[in-house]
Amino acid sequence: MTAGMRHKLVVAVRSDLELSRGKLAVQVAHAAVMAALDAKARHRKAFADWYDEGQKKVVVKAEDLQELRLLQNKARSLGLTTALVEDAGLTELPPGTVTCLAVGPGPNEIVDQVTGHLKLV
Repeated sequence: MTAGMRHKLVVAVRSDLELSRGKLAVQVAHAAVMAALDAKARHRKAFADWYDEGQKKVVVKAEDLQELRLLQNKARSLGLTTALVEDAGLTELPPGTVTCLAVGPGPNEIVDQVTGHLKLV
């Protein structure tokens, strides 16, 4: 692991959904895995740097679906990997409910342009 973590993956979770702690944890895990696999395939350098540094992950709150979509658009415009999670509807939520968005992995300063203003979960 290199000194200091210069890359991260951030997951923004909708705060307008009343998710149980377990459901929230699983949705965040889905987002992180989806984004990491996509980055490994399409953004190899960012993935490798993030992975070698220890895979820093941060979970933040987004207001609602509209905010997730705005964050996704901004992230994509900056060339970052994104992963939007839609729930299968087997437990707490209707099928297709969008729960969270992963941004990155990518350089901290670029990811922060998208998610830096959001509060931690």
